[in-house]
Amino acid sequence: LARMLKLKNIKHNVLNAKQHQREAEIVAEAGLQGAVTIATNMAGRGTDIKLGSGVKERGGLAIIGTERHEARRVDRQLRGRAGRQGDPGSTQFYCSLEDDLMRIFGSDRIAGLMDRMGYKEGEVIQHSMITKSIERAQKKVEENNFGTRKRLLEYDDVMNAQREVIYKRRRHALFGERLQFDLNNMLFDLCAELITLHQDNKDYHNFKLDCIRILSTDTHIDEKEFESAKTNVLAEKLYTEATEYYQRKSNHLVENVYPNIKNLYETRGSTVENVVIPITDGIKALQVIFNLKKAIEGRGKEVIHSIEKSVTLLMIDEAWKEHLRQMDELKQSVQSAVYEQKDPLLIYKLEAFDLFKTMVSEVNRDVLSFLFKGNLPQQQQTPMNQAQAPPKTDYSRMKTGRDDTSAITNPTNNQGRQLQNGTIGNDEQEQVKQEPVRVGPKVGRNDPCPCGSGKKYKSCHGKDAA
Repeated sequence: LARMLKLKNIKHNVLNAKQHQREAEIVAEAGLQGAVTIATNMAGRGTDIKLGSGVKERGGLAIIGTERHEARRVDRQLRGRAGRQGDPGSTQFYCSLEDDLMRIFGSDRIAGLMDRMGYKEGEVIQHSMITKSIERAQKKVEENNFGTRKRLLEYDDVMNAQREVIYKRRRHALFGERLQFDLNNMLFDLCAELITLHQDNKDYHNFKLDCIRILSTDTHIDEKEFESAKTNVLAEKLYTEATEYYQRKSNHLVENVYPNIKNLYETRGSTVENVVIPITDGIKALQVIFNLKKAIEGRGKEVIHSIEKSVTLLMIDEAWKEHLRQMDELKQSVQSAVYEQKDPLLIYKLEAFDLFKTMVSEVNRDVLSFLFKGNLPQQQQTPMNQAQAPPKTDYSRMKTGRDDTSAITNPTNNQGRQLQNGTIGNDEQEQVKQEPVRVGPKVGRNDPCPCGSGKKYKSCHGKDAA
């Protein structure tokens, strides 16, 4: 349209997404006498175009639509740009039988009828039958779009139900509300799952291996009891054993780390607010932040609480991101079920439930496995015949929580180890001097040798190069 107006030497403005910086200026000029403005459907909506002097007497703002749109709402929005605030105005829409809207909904029948009635190419048709036909086409498109949105909402309802469950559990971990109840429920569900899985298969050996592999504890349930007792009784017994083990393990961790926390609080409690300790299960490593003052007031229990929060959040987030990707793939794959004359939404709901159930089970396993195995990283043991006096921890190098975060060392075997900037080192150990890496220009095989012999590199010093 702009190109056609330019050929006719008609001065005009174009209002589109590329002109967003000049949008206010272009809209302000649109109401002046003799001004021509080309606008997209979205540009300038809801804006009152003020009429210039003499425009109101000539009929006000004139809106010309180049096509009828799929939704009547868009046509009404375009019409609504004229006649605002009581000003006069007019609208006129031009439509072709070759437009997408008419072509999809029976324009061939109308075109044949127009030919029989003697209408010529390019002649204006203002028959009520055409107007009604356009309105029927728009109504059909709106009904299709409504059905599509309704279907999408039904798919989203499935995701929303899962989202509420995950976000509720995540809030408990984030704010510490009912986190202990969630962990207890996760542990009991995991114990019942292990019992059910291996009892159905009558596989006592793998049951004991899973207890060691996941819960890091050897159960006292013997094979005879495993095969004869009820599932809920065995699950309750395994839950009790796992709970007692986790309590002992947590107390041991607190006993190891609390002396350093207390020492740090006594020496630098006024400057240190938060402290970081590294936790690992041998596969994954995690930096846990906890409040120093709360840890002292609770005699180290805040450390365990912070570990539980951090681990739960990490595992939930990783599993949920992967689950969202799987749900997107599932949504695309179930659409082919229409070829089998099945409802894709029903299949989506069934498959989504199975995926969510699997994800929750994996989250329970990952969280509890890390908590049961997690500990401060161990430094390599020194042989007994080469034992040396344990070095002292240099607390003067620890960072404050106001400008950064303090690092706690591992005192389990009386050997200090600090994690700063992702590196593990010991202040009192001799540092290995690293040689600088020398980088020079790369010499090609057929280039002259850098030694100045005049020979090619491959025939001189590069002869023995690989």
